[in-house]
Amino acid sequence: MPDKGFNPELDLFRKCYQYTEDLEAREGGYYLIFRPLESGQNPVVTLEGREMINLASNNYLGLTSHPRVVEAAKEALDRYGTGCSGSRWLNGNMLIHEELESLLAEFLGKEAAIVFSTGYQTNLGAISCLVGRNDVIFTDKLDHASIIDGARMSLGRLIRFRHNDMDHLEGLLKREQDKGKLIVVDGVFSMEGDLADLPGLVDLARRYQARIFLDDAHGLGVTGPGGRGTAAHFGLAEEVDLIMGTFSKSLACIGGFVAGDARPVSWIKHRSRSQMFSAALPPVLTATARAALETVIREPELVDRLWTNARKLKEGLIALGFDTGGSQTPIVPVILGNEPLMLATTINLAQAGVFVNPVRPPAVPQGREMLRLSLMANHTGEHIDQALAALGEAGRNLGIIS
Repeated sequence: MPDKGFNPELDLFRKCYQYTEDLEAREGGYYLIFRPLESGQNPVVTLEGREMINLASNNYLGLTSHPRVVEAAKEALDRYGTGCSGSRWLNGNMLIHEELESLLAEFLGKEAAIVFSTGYQTNLGAISCLVGRNDVIFTDKLDHASIIDGARMSLGRLIRFRHNDMDHLEGLLKREQDKGKLIVVDGVFSMEGDLADLPGLVDLARRYQARIFLDDAHGLGVTGPGGRGTAAHFGLAEEVDLIMGTFSKSLACIGGFVAGDARPVSWIKHRSRSQMFSAALPPVLTATARAALETVIREPELVDRLWTNARKLKEGLIALGFDTGGSQTPIVPVILGNEPLMLATTINLAQAGVFVNPVRPPAVPQGREMLRLSLMANHTGEHIDQALAALGEAGRNLGIIS
């Protein structure tokens, strides 16, 4: 630890200099995060000079390299330059932001939408400004970290219910009948790949006078008719008060939004601190997201291809003997249950030319360590067959399957 005259017991940086987990992982050959890709988010990526089948991306529809989307980004870059250089409250609001918001609202069957610079900022800003001092937020225990952080930033009280357990949630709602209530859930749970029990949530919300905020980051462009999301999948879009989504998955760039009735969206627009005090989404990304959404509308067959690929991978994994949990989407976990096995499998697959995401706590509960596999619409059958062969060999080598 550098000696700058600090009392070691009082030095705020003491924990930083004592932290060595990353060094130990590098030395042990199992540092499997922050891996520097040398190519775009395509079905095949380049890592350390080697081509690998990519089962690790959220680029579900393959739109990051779609010609129409790439051309729209180039045109916006030439027309507007690289950034807005200010908040949308001041100089950063542009017509293309408002055009994208109108298209998002129409796509989801809502009155209005408001765009943020990232999905994380969307949840932080929207949830924290909606929930007041005498209100309660109910979140699923597997909700995304940005939901939990948004809830903690609010003035309300956070209560978590067991994953998709409507009986548990109802018991909690009964205790808070004199409070304002917001139920916040993922539409598609990002690690397990299962769906929220939206019909059950809507029923409880009606009976206990709660509002529903649906984070559909992994549902937009994936679930529902034409990729309109989890609420549309269940035929409950009108019953869900607010739908949040991101552009960093199916819509090929980065950013987020909330869509709903005009007045709640206006409240979020004018009260959200992460909107107020952040620079606006750059024009090139706004144009990218709009072109990606237009492509989803024009080419619904992309969603069909994605699901065909997802079924092929999941059926192949089950036939091999892997545990894929309760996945109902193109996110397909391979549950391994302990970290050393998860790391060994990831390394084995990389050596065989397959790039996957190893997932450990706190992203999943202890004992639920997994590989998170995800498909794209532009994976080929050959890509999936090659990946399944590598997974089968790795599983047998490591004693996961027989």
